[in-house]
Amino acid sequence: MRAVVQRVDWAKVKVAGKTVGAIGQGLLVLLGVKDGDGPPQARWLADKCLNLRIFEDETGKMNRSVRDLGGELLVVSQFTLYGDAGKGRRPSFGAAARPEISEPLYRFFVDTLTQESDLKVATGEFGAEMEVELCNHGPVTLIVESAK
Repeated sequence: MRAVVQRVDWAKVKVAGKTVGAIGQGLLVLLGVKDGDGPPQARWLADKCLNLRIFEDETGKMNRSVRDLGGELLVVSQFTLYGDAGKGRRPSFGAAARPEISEPLYRFFVDTLTQESDLKVATGEFGAEMEVELCNHGPVTLIVESAK
């Protein structure tokens, strides 16, 4: 699994002009699932997101996690994270898992975040065309890959 993790002051996702998920300060997680991923990868990545120390402490150092902060998470599925544009002009998405595999893992990832913390976890709508708005604080953006 691959996640683009952004530290945000706020973020929201809309489907057909209607807000379906919104958060205040916390993390926007764009989540991609590849063939071969399963619950162990989702569990590992959820733990990483909850405990990744990318928020500043009182001395200005990145020593606090979203959990320490009591922040919020917005998780948006994004199969294009496994797009390969290395050859030709049109990206290939052959490494991305098919929806029948990726949707249950996306939901498992979200459920794991919810079960492992008392933080607000909002989502987009799997498979929908979405508009994502955010205020990236820092900016801080990381790409995190699950353990093999």
